[in-house]
Amino acid sequence: MSLTAEDIGSPLGERATLVQFSTAFCQPCRATRRVLTEVAAMVEGVAHAEIDAESRLDLVRRLGIMRTPTVLVLDARGRVTRRASGQPRKADVIAALGSTIDP
Repeated sequence: MSLTAEDIGSPLGERATLVQFSTAFCQPCRATRRVLTEVAAMVEGVAHAEIDAESRLDLVRRLGIMRTPTVLVLDARGRVTRRASGQPRKADVIAALGSTIDP
């Protein structure tokens, strides 16, 4: 499964993209946003895109998103390499990126 910049509504990262599906009243989504924004700022060439699940039901259905937050890690070509739901730990996000980014 791959996603494009058009799918996520923002450019893909040069090396990887962290895609977060959120909803307006989701408390863990706010904390997830902070973690992913911090990691994207730390790792060169990594972008963070947040998608409002309620306004993108087409994408939610296509990807089988069942809860928020759900985070997808995309490689430089937009292929989904990792997927997790719930609030991630910063160390886990960094590890997922490490296994996704081309050396």
